[in-house]
Amino acid sequence: MLHLISLSLRHRYSLSVRLLVLLLLITTTAGACSTEGTHDEHSDEPQERNPQHIEPDTMLARRSTGGPAATIDFLGNPFLSDYRQSKKLDAYFARISTDFTLDADPVENIHRPAITDTIYTIRFGESVIELYAPTQTGDLLLQVADIRNAGIALRNNMKVGMSQPELMTKLKNFDVRILQTNSEIVATSVEGAPISLRFFLKNGKVNRIRYEGYVD
Repeated sequence: MLHLISLSLRHRYSLSVRLLVLLLLITTTAGACSTEGTHDEHSDEPQERNPQHIEPDTMLARRSTGGPAATIDFLGNPFLSDYRQSKKLDAYFARISTDFTLDADPVENIHRPAITDTIYTIRFGESVIELYAPTQTGDLLLQVADIRNAGIALRNNMKVGMSQPELMTKLKNFDVRILQTNSEIVATSVEGAPISLRFFLKNGKVNRIRYEGYVD
């Protein structure tokens, strides 16, 4: 009898242990699944909530540098349209098809007398081009040009010797105010600094071009 009771107790104890182990296994498995589910949810969430990756706008970066525009308007420089090229004397030399000379003269900066700038003068025949070079900026600013021969052409191939009708056709491609008389055609700025480009006429053709820029 005692033996039967002992067996019964062991059986109940063994069953309880098995139930406890089974319960622990179920709890552990559920916890693992819950952890995996939570991990998956967290790993998936950023893909849904984060905005789409956007490549940096390099064009915007170039626009926001605050530097001068890459292209110069016609009256800003009737010889060269590229700002970077306009800072090089060689760019002017390359456009002159005849012999020329170059003079460099120091000049006092009008705003800061302690600073010495430079005026470059290019001469070819009776023609002359004068460029002002501020020391601090490294620019070459066209301030005067007096062209009396076909040794150099302006943009759009405007030059001494061309006919009046051809000149008018070419000038209309630019944003300028055009004043015309029998002896000359004047292109001036529509607004802003007072700049003028004068084409002197003789026998219906251009025989001289004079540019007067604005340098501050």
